[in-house]
Amino acid sequence: MSQSKVRTRFAPSPTGFMHVGNLRTALYEYLIAKSCGGEFILRIEDTDRERLVPGAIDVIYETMRKVGLRHDEGPDIGGDYGPYVQSERQGLYKEKAEELVRSGKAYYCFCTKERLAGLHDEQSEKGEFAGGYDRHCRDLPQVEVDALLQAGTPYVIRQKVHLEGSTTFVDSVYGEITVENSEIEDQILLKNDGYPTYNFANVVDDHAMRITHVVRGSEYLSSTPKYNLLYEAFGWETPTYVHLPLIMGKNADGTTSKLSKRHGSVGFEDLVRQGYLPEAIVNYVAMLGWCPQENREIFTLSELVSAFSVERICKSPAVFNFDKLNWFNAEYIRAMPLEEFAKLAEPQFRSAIRGELDWIKVAAILQQRVDVLTQIRDMVRFLGELRDYDRALFVNKKSKTDLENSVVMLRNAIEELSKLDDWSHDAIHDCLISLAERLGVKNGTVMWPVRIAASGQQVTPGGAIEILEILGKKESLKRLEAGLKKLM
Repeated sequence: MSQSKVRTRFAPSPTGFMHVGNLRTALYEYLIAKSCGGEFILRIEDTDRERLVPGAIDVIYETMRKVGLRHDEGPDIGGDYGPYVQSERQGLYKEKAEELVRSGKAYYCFCTKERLAGLHDEQSEKGEFAGGYDRHCRDLPQVEVDALLQAGTPYVIRQKVHLEGSTTFVDSVYGEITVENSEIEDQILLKNDGYPTYNFANVVDDHAMRITHVVRGSEYLSSTPKYNLLYEAFGWETPTYVHLPLIMGKNADGTTSKLSKRHGSVGFEDLVRQGYLPEAIVNYVAMLGWCPQENREIFTLSELVSAFSVERICKSPAVFNFDKLNWFNAEYIRAMPLEEFAKLAEPQFRSAIRGELDWIKVAAILQQRVDVLTQIRDMVRFLGELRDYDRALFVNKKSKTDLENSVVMLRNAIEELSKLDDWSHDAIHDCLISLAERLGVKNGTVMWPVRIAASGQQVTPGGAIEILEILGKKESLKRLEAGLKKLM
């Protein structure tokens, strides 16, 4: 378009949760606008009244807030081109549809549901596409049209698509695409309930709101000629189209298919509930179809704005991979200040442990070991409760421990640790290292049975010293005594 300022819009329908695909579209629209110093608009498309979900608009706002995509105009903050909710613009759509009827570029269609159902059954029997419209009302005599309108006969308004020729458009990602007009149906513009169809409302609103770049999934490539024919019918300038590659999911048999619920929880809120950080999700989603020029993967949102360009968007489908998302999430967790991680993890700590511990110290043994926050509960449960365990855990070939020498190690450890007045990491460390030296054994030969007795687990976050420090002297000695008793 000729205007200089880039304007993009995210126009979700309030029909449920925010899918990863929706989030990527919103993110790319934001990045395209902001990387060019433009404006990012939020518009709510609620014309599909049957699919509206109560509370879904709040989910949209909350998700946008969490991921940091701040819009410049929208239903909540207003702007020069509102209202920004389609149901509040209904009069405009009817006006524009009637304008096309008057200019001979659209027409009233009075076909009943029963007639259309019969038509589709007939098409199916012939092996044709079941869903196309046969243009039955396209050339009704005006006298008949007027009589039907006067009688109050329900109608829709359909676009009068060219029967010959072709429509060509250029997409920023996929290049020049041509579609024969004979393949394009006379689409419905205004439904019989007075609400516009998705395609029609999009075109009217995008023009009215000065949208310069339309960004959406590549599955809408085939619909683009319909949009362009509407722009042509009104005499409006067409926007720049940016179609994004599909996001695929891995199937159990190793193949891929379009990402859906069968591939796991792919809603933004579901991922957050599973322990993924919003900023890690955004970073990973940015990479699903875009390749940065520099050889790096970790980007903050502001860094993405600086690095993003439409030219780097890929044509090939992207595959959503939970292992890769785990890696991104782990990288963000590792990079956090310890205090911030402790605060983020504290709800998980408290759900697993009754009572109070030094949560900073607990966080310190976890931060380098956690990929997603929901792993924390199981990892720290032993700190709150020592569960029964098999004495065979004391046997470890690498540490050269067995059931017999573990008795010796624990008995001596209890004796030496009982003497400590300073229950700090350094004091515990020096005590146990000195004990190993005095007994003439490797450090691991002392540490292994002490850690097993303190935790009751073969694998723990942190070693014996860290665990003893967190548990405190009283609880630590109690657990070591119980371990010794188990071995006797």
